[in-house]
Amino acid sequence: MQNKETALKAIVDQGLLPLFFYNQPEVCLNIIQTLYQSGIRTLEYTNRGPEALENFGYLKSELKKTCPDLHLGIGTIKTTKEAEAFINAGADYIVCPIVDVHVGHLTHEAGLLWIPGCFTPTEIHQAQLANAVLIKLFPANILGPAFLSSIKELFPGQLFMPTGGVEIDEQNIKTWFKAGVCAVGMGSKLISKTLLDERNYTQLSTETQKALALIKICR
Repeated sequence: MQNKETALKAIVDQGLLPLFFYNQPEVCLNIIQTLYQSGIRTLEYTNRGPEALENFGYLKSELKKTCPDLHLGIGTIKTTKEAEAFINAGADYIVCPIVDVHVGHLTHEAGLLWIPGCFTPTEIHQAQLANAVLIKLFPANILGPAFLSSIKELFPGQLFMPTGGVEIDEQNIKTWFKAGVCAVGMGSKLISKTLLDERNYTQLSTETQKALALIKICR
């Protein structure tokens, strides 16, 4: 049974949350199966195009057969309408670029993990008041590890994950974990548009294994 606790554990254990969107469902399936074969057990599909909801339903159905222990979350959720649609489509957790407490309440009511995106201490506080266990720091390339180091003591026990601009680079990843994150989100630095367009699954496998190995070294 996949729920809030199992989804959170999967992200923290993996230390890496890959995320991507592509409009062609078969390519999306191949990407996810490649990630899975490379050691990934949780990832975020993003709501970045009109095909996202239909694609998500297709992926959930197909992945049951080939990747039964995979947690598939949905990202870029900004409204309760979007959250409801993807919860009904079987999302294992909800990731947002913003803090919308109504989305948080809806997600909690469904028994799922809610990961809001925060940019300021005030937003982090608002997310905590709405019972966010894991908070996404976004965009991480603007905030930087020094931001987290500076504010972390204000929020003891809070779990953080940076997303946006995290590199497959030992120094970059090490600096984030030293600052106190529990995982890093990785989008185009891992699954680039070129890689998607060229269907370069071999490169994706290599890069994913490299990223997972770096996480182990850097934690």
